[in-house]
Amino acid sequence: MSTAETRTDGVTTDDTSAEGPGVPCRLAQIGLRWHATHGQASLFGPLWKLAEECDQAFRRLADVWHAEDESHPAFLSAECIARLDYLRSFPHQATFPVTLDSSEANVEDFLNGPVVDDAGHVAPTRLAPISAVLTPAACYHLYQHHEGERLTRPRYLTTRNTCFRHEESYRPLRRQWSFTMREVVCIGTRAEVGEFLDRARWVVNRFTRLVDLPIAWQQATDPFFQPMRNPKYLMQLVQPVKHEATYGAGLAIASVNLHHDHFGERFDLSRDGKPAYSGCLAFGLERWLFAITDQHGSDPADWPDLVAASRTVVAEASVVRPTVAASGAGRSE
Repeated sequence: MSTAETRTDGVTTDDTSAEGPGVPCRLAQIGLRWHATHGQASLFGPLWKLAEECDQAFRRLADVWHAEDESHPAFLSAECIARLDYLRSFPHQATFPVTLDSSEANVEDFLNGPVVDDAGHVAPTRLAPISAVLTPAACYHLYQHHEGERLTRPRYLTTRNTCFRHEESYRPLRRQWSFTMREVVCIGTRAEVGEFLDRARWVVNRFTRLVDLPIAWQQATDPFFQPMRNPKYLMQLVQPVKHEATYGAGLAIASVNLHHDHFGERFDLSRDGKPAYSGCLAFGLERWLFAITDQHGSDPADWPDLVAASRTVVAEASVVRPTVAASGAGRSE
């Protein structure tokens, strides 16, 4: 375990690096460059290799369910996002890809202006209509891609994507505007999704024990805009659907999420003639980098073999069957 002392805000007390406030020396020295203005991280060297090993391990864990791997683009159409009701629930976190109106006169006006002003801001002229949103959650693409399917058995899928969520403030590897998410999704009946979430929680528990990463499970809610005015937030308080695996002072590094039949209804997904239920297991890669280096230090020789641990979990999962929680929300240990 790292000898650095952890404060209550989850930041180690080792010296701050030249990368700027909030960037511990241990991270800058092993491959983190922090772009503070826009809350983004560049990875290189050992830290980049660790990120790749994390995703290899998470992809291996998806083999517990023989999940099919898919790759999807960075954008979601406005029509798709509207069906998800994302912009009404999380408008403060949405990030939009924008372009100039392509008329020649408008582009000339842009070129005749400052282009970028003294404050470092682009000075656009008229913008083209916005027709897409940058991916806020990797799993959203899966429901759109499989729209209209009639399932006779549960379907397990996995995908990785760069996700974008605008925040009031950012912290290196812990809260970023753009970050990497690996998800495993189950689409099926309520019972099948409940069993998936129970097993997903067991998988996370077993994996973190093997790599000596202490976690605690906490009930959580999604970051709704003006939450006390949003009935969806209030419903999540009454009927929890999100549980996070937290490291240290509450850093969520993974979560299990029950969607009920929300996506099944919105995307005409059915299981045995009824709107399908869905649930997901999500991993935030950058947060795992922070947790692993905080727990095990900055020397790669001291880092756990993540891929080997994931193989062990997959092998054990074939003979272990967690008890399905009564709520179907994934509560078994």
